[in-house]
Amino acid sequence: QVHLTESGGGLVQTGGSLSLSCAASIGRAGSYGMAWFRQAPGEEREFVAAITWSGFTTYYAPFARGRFTISRDNDKKMAFLQMYELKPEDTAVYYCASPDGGATMNDDDYEYWGQGTQVTVSS
Repeated sequence: QVHLTESGGGLVQTGGSLSLSCAASIGRAGSYGMAWFRQAPGEEREFVAAITWSGFTTYYAPFARGRFTISRDNDKKMAFLQMYELKPEDTAVYYCASPDGGATMNDDDYEYWGQGTQVTVSS
């Protein structure tokens, strides 16, 4: 069984930074990807970033590239999303997710989801 718990959300001004964490309680063997998605009010959930088990390969949505950094610590079973130069349009609930397989950018591939953490960027 897999449980994911996000933390680190909050309120920040435009141009500010936030760091999100995802703690994973993983009851499975093998390698697996980790990812972050987000959902703004009235919008569909969208991909933000993903990282492979090794951490050597990362994927970013165009809006995240250059401003967000995904990382992971397999020993601690954690994933992170460092966000810089935040904009009001980054306001959303951010979800940590993990698939049974490798990292992808498609939320249909992810079986396990956290409860989400709110990020609000004020203008």
